[in-house]
Amino acid sequence: MKTLLNLIWFVFGGFVLALGYFLAGIVCCLLVVTIPWGIASFRIGAYALWPFGRTVVDRHERPGVATDLGNIIWLLVAGIWIAIGHIATAIAMAATIVGIPLAVANIKLIPVSLFPLGKRIVRSNSLLPSYSR
Repeated sequence: MKTLLNLIWFVFGGFVLALGYFLAGIVCCLLVVTIPWGIASFRIGAYALWPFGRTVVDRHERPGVATDLGNIIWLLVAGIWIAIGHIATAIAMAATIVGIPLAVANIKLIPVSLFPLGKRIVRSNSLLPSYSR
């Protein structure tokens, strides 16, 4: 089921979203000071290509001051606009019954698009405790 949803997602918006994240990552890496945001943008772009079966978790217990400051800068410069784009796309996708899971995936991308630093993308089933695998 994850594969089918990922294929539908890829065709109906995932490819375009990922291209946007990859383009932003290239621009951020060209401007040497913004390389951390570029790397985060590439990571989110890969997640935006195939979101089903993966989830976002915190990288550390408590992010450092640099991570918090970087996330605030990202939020003001790009995060709000990307989140608005995800909301608009989610509304359009939710217009059909088939698109509802795609809209949910779009909403799932909003927190990481707002605050990308200090996050890690993992398989959904890797969050299970070792005794329940």
